[in-house]
Amino acid sequence: MHTQGESRYVETPDGRRLHTAVLDGPPDAPTVVFEAGAAASRLSWAAVQPAVAGFATAVAYDRSGLGRSAPDPVSRTLDHMADDLNDLLDGLGADRYILVGHSAGGPIVRLAASRRPQRIAGLVLVDATDEAADVLFGRGFRALEIGMITAGRVLARLGLLERVFAAQFANAPADVRDDAHREAFTPGVIETQARQAKTFLAELKTWREAAPELGDIPVTVISGALPGGGMSESMRAAATASHRTRATASPHGRHVIAENSGHDVPLTDPEMIVAEIRRLVSGPTQTD
Repeated sequence: MHTQGESRYVETPDGRRLHTAVLDGPPDAPTVVFEAGAAASRLSWAAVQPAVAGFATAVAYDRSGLGRSAPDPVSRTLDHMADDLNDLLDGLGADRYILVGHSAGGPIVRLAASRRPQRIAGLVLVDATDEAADVLFGRGFRALEIGMITAGRVLARLGLLERVFAAQFANAPADVRDDAHREAFTPGVIETQARQAKTFLAELKTWREAAPELGDIPVTVISGALPGGGMSESMRAAATASHRTRATASPHGRHVIAENSGHDVPLTDPEMIVAEIRRLVSGPTQTD
């Protein structure tokens, strides 16, 4: 058995196949579905997903154009990625879901949940990109994003991207490291990231006036405590403040700090994420 479970595919209405890694858990719990960051795949959840499978079915998937999922010939807009997630949930066929989104995956799960709230038992937003952070919409952040994508293209073509990000999977199980070696550092990954980035921030900015409505869906927001990984101290402060705002917006909101982590909380504080998912599976009722 692979660390992340059995590979299964879900077909979208337009015929693309989205790859999932499924670890079956107790049938009476909500199914937990993990959404990764901008250029990341199911592999970024390898330290979290197996522990969650002890109390709920845990599904990590590859967005279109990443991992083993077919590329999208049309677009990689935030709107379309949220539709893909809802198509995936349709294909999985569960009655209730908890959605967990890291970084750019946060807005994707929020938008998907707002469109089908009746089947969402909770959200866990892990150091998520959030429109309440003004810094995202300045020239400096956009220049940083373009620079990282440009450098990523060069490194991927030269076969050096894996060396730069080798630490991400240094402590992962051997089967996860093998998958990362084959899938995570290709030119195609960077091209998918670039296609997503074309419209992502522009779409997100519109949410400052009309954010997706989540109603009474419980929302837990986890912030990394440390700068680094491309985040300055001021960016870290802005991100944490936006996370606090997001938690406050929910009638069942909770904001927690991962004291040992920067942005890559799934790698450095997986136990905290597991604990917060377990809390939602148990059905929180209080506002924290």
